[in-house]
Amino acid sequence: MDARHVCALALLTAGCAALLLAAAALLLLPTPYARLHALSPASSLGVPLICLALALDAGAGRQAVKLLFVGALTALSGPALTVVIGRTMLRAEEAGGDAADVPEEPPA
Repeated sequence: MDARHVCALALLTAGCAALLLAAAALLLLPTPYARLHALSPASSLGVPLICLALALDAGAGRQAVKLLFVGALTALSGPALTVVIGRTMLRAEEAGGDAADVPEEPPA
């Protein structure tokens, strides 16, 4: 095993650990906002680390570029989606119903 595979294995282990910790937090945390907060590392850290590990193991080429693109897209869109879900939960809570009951705002 060369150094590239060892680095890929370390990144893969770290990414899987982040995903497993986020999954455990979903089961243990009591409030929806705390569970939402616990999911943020899964999308901004876990998946990008796994994609980076797979790209490193794949070597130079199209496959590595695609994996890096998916990892970067997930890392950038994860926090934004967390904010959107949190705001939707807050609006549903203020309306006194379910998140599906909240009407969309008209376009400006």
